[in-house]
Amino acid sequence: MTLPASPADRMSFGYSRPVATLTPLAARVPVSVVIPVLNEEKHLSVAVESILNNGYDHDIEVVLALGPSSDGTDTVAAALAADPRVTLVPNPTGSTPVGLNLAIDATRYDVVVRVDGHTALPVGYIAAAVVALRNTGAANVGGRMVPTASAPLAGAVAVAMQSRWGIGGAGHRIGGAAGPADSVFLGSFRKEALAAVGGFDEHFRRAQDWELNYRLRAAGYLVWFEPSMQVPYAPRGTWSALARQFYHSGRWRREVASRYPETVSARYLAAPLVVVAVVLGTVLALAGLLVPIPLLTWGFVAPLGYAAGVVVAAASHGRSTPLRSLILLPGVLAIMHLAWGAGFMRGIR
Repeated sequence: MTLPASPADRMSFGYSRPVATLTPLAARVPVSVVIPVLNEEKHLSVAVESILNNGYDHDIEVVLALGPSSDGTDTVAAALAADPRVTLVPNPTGSTPVGLNLAIDATRYDVVVRVDGHTALPVGYIAAAVVALRNTGAANVGGRMVPTASAPLAGAVAVAMQSRWGIGGAGHRIGGAAGPADSVFLGSFRKEALAAVGGFDEHFRRAQDWELNYRLRAAGYLVWFEPSMQVPYAPRGTWSALARQFYHSGRWRREVASRYPETVSARYLAAPLVVVAVVLGTVLALAGLLVPIPLLTWGFVAPLGYAAGVVVAAASHGRSTPLRSLILLPGVLAIMHLAWGAGFMRGIR
């Protein structure tokens, strides 16, 4: 595939903003990988090994920003730092965006690849990132999060996270063609672009990737989705963990919308409206059962209609989903929608 190499070419790909230019990359460049780390004792070694043995044929350094872990993460990190390619920096706050900025400040190279402490990169990921950065002139390139699970509930969550009925149709969620994007999963950055926009905003405990990509695009830089860069992701495996994840995601998305109201879309408002309709309809219907006003019982139309909708949406994945996960899928979709919508309505206080 030939990627657009000039601003004029990129405009033809639907990128309407003026495109800021960056220093051209050489064919082979050293790469810095940054990882914010907190309570990753079980996964950190695998994550770092997947970076150092990624098949990239130039220099790599790994910078770990260590939060105040309560498990054996620090011991694992100290052992990994015996390799001169691994550097440790303290992150007393434990905050992800703070850790990312601290790690980026400690890097030596012009290309910065973000990785999570529980992520195992597929072989060739780093090389694909460098090629995409060089050929597109982008400030950030990234690919798709690929949820994978075998347990029934986690499997249902994996299906929902890749469904348009789950968390939307963004390329880094469900895939698609290479091209300009609002955001991408993880991200591989040109360090000079990060410096130009001030790095990660440390206020955003969540949604910091989307917020950073918004500022990059607003500054005229290109954010590029490269579908070949696919990274496995382990979805939540309990109902409570799923609800907490989406509730807090909704809260921080509201914070993004508050700061950048021009980004609010109908998709953002759909989940809060569903929450209002389901709650209000249920309250009215129950009131209609207690007082002699039969008309109020029509309020049941909202929750029952919504329940029917998520069942139909789940059924659309019937051919590709194991039966035990398919049975749980309507509940997973409902938890995603309602928890996210409730979080969005509450926001950050």
